[in-house]
Amino acid sequence: MKIELAYGRNGLTVDLPEPCDVIEPHPVPGLADERAALLDALRHPLGCPALAELVKPGMRVVVAHSDITRATPNERILPVILAELEGAGVRREDITLLNALGTHRRHTEAEMRALLGDDVYNNYRCLQHDPHDAENLISLGVTCFNHPVRLNRLLVEADFKILTGFIEPHLFAGFSGGPKCVLPGLAGAESVLTNHGLDMVGHPNANFGITEGNPLWEEMMEMALRLSNVFLLNVTMNRQRQITGVFAGDLRTAHRAGCEFARQSVMVKVDTPYDVVVTTNSGYPLDQNLYQTSKGMRAAQRVVRRGGAILMAAACEDGIPNDGNYARLIAQAGSLQGLHEMLAQPGFAAEDQWQLQIQAMLQDWADVYVYSDGLSDEQIRTALFIPCRDIERTVRELQKKYGPRLCVLPEGPQVIAYVEQLINPTSG
Repeated sequence: MKIELAYGRNGLTVDLPEPCDVIEPHPVPGLADERAALLDALRHPLGCPALAELVKPGMRVVVAHSDITRATPNERILPVILAELEGAGVRREDITLLNALGTHRRHTEAEMRALLGDDVYNNYRCLQHDPHDAENLISLGVTCFNHPVRLNRLLVEADFKILTGFIEPHLFAGFSGGPKCVLPGLAGAESVLTNHGLDMVGHPNANFGITEGNPLWEEMMEMALRLSNVFLLNVTMNRQRQITGVFAGDLRTAHRAGCEFARQSVMVKVDTPYDVVVTTNSGYPLDQNLYQTSKGMRAAQRVVRRGGAILMAAACEDGIPNDGNYARLIAQAGSLQGLHEMLAQPGFAAEDQWQLQIQAMLQDWADVYVYSDGLSDEQIRTALFIPCRDIERTVRELQKKYGPRLCVLPEGPQVIAYVEQLINPTSG
């Protein structure tokens, strides 16, 4: 059976043995006229007046957007928003586009141009969030979880804030988009660390498809709601990167509507867990590095039996990556046992620890193999995974070792496949 995997920029075709269950999101067509749909959402938003009625000449407006690790079609969304702002009398010099990097690395100029388009980059003030720059962070006190939070000063002090993003399943925030643009996107590093802390990530509701009752998402929403004059514009997309839905207006109302729309296409029930699951990280841009692939791995974990095998196919053109703490911490751990010991240290806290925690949970549940053109076997082993250089041959070997029941998630975390008794698999 030939299957097209979402891999890197161009995809990857593999020929796998039958029987093989292929689990994909339910197909949703792209909108016939994206620009018209964006304009309609801005002019007829959910839960609040039209954008043009909310902004006034002289207002300082921040438009926050996601970075290059997300598939948000910024180059199609932002020009429509900017034109609507200027049509309402907001001066171009009063508009700031702010890259919600969270703790991800700063982008190069070439990456920013690719992200926003040359016209936007050349004609607007385009800045990048720095979670370590104390002068440009402002305290908003503590959350209901007693976590101190600092947010980007430009965002907090702006007269009007527009949050943009892409709604897709998220491995521990339930769904992306909505308040994630604020926390972690525009928060201080310590606020990201506490929101992504061991107890928070380890909560049974910190999983795909769950927002209400999920402590990470609840804290994200709490902090976003402390901001004044916030307007949301999120989209959903299909595999062809076509916009399938636009959700704009009141932060909570619009995000809830977008999540429910996405849920209808991504939730797929299966009857029995599989011995072997082949997954991806939904291709570029999400599979740019190994750090991000826990999303696709955790999607596979939901339908693989305990003691089974997961095979991740991810291009990883940006490597592990070498920036950030993940590469250093995983090399320091040296083994799965070392990983558990590191996480169990009293008071242990470090940026990217959440990725270590998810990885430990995954590897307690199943063996994980990685196929990647962007990583050497040594790099894969250093990250505590098992290298694979031939998906077709490896799958046949895995079926002999783990059992014959095989499924493929060609789009990885873009689908929330589940077996009822395994809705929240953990290492416990």
